[in-house]
Amino acid sequence: MAALDLFGRRWNLRIIWELQYGPVGFRALQQRCDNMSSSVLRQRLTELLDARLVAQQPDTAYTLTDLGHGVYQALRPLARWSDAWASALGEDGEQPTDSTSTGSSIQG
Repeated sequence: MAALDLFGRRWNLRIIWELQYGPVGFRALQQRCDNMSSSVLRQRLTELLDARLVAQQPDTAYTLTDLGHGVYQALRPLARWSDAWASALGEDGEQPTDSTSTGSSIQG
């Protein structure tokens, strides 16, 4: 459950996603995360550092650890599903339908 608590906190998965591209400095990471507040970013980075998912390099850039890369790999299928779901919503913003059965709206 500790992992669910960590990943359920706002911004943590987004930070991991943004670090997939390599080392990123604090300000650049803040910009990539929709300019979240400095205090929230510091707090989230501390959580991810403590969980050993993110490492801080000597030049103060942040990078994913091997464990962090594992989380990113687990996120990739979810991102693909999210893209498909967004496409299923269509232009009108309607709930996606289950096209394999009755065509009724998916309830969740």
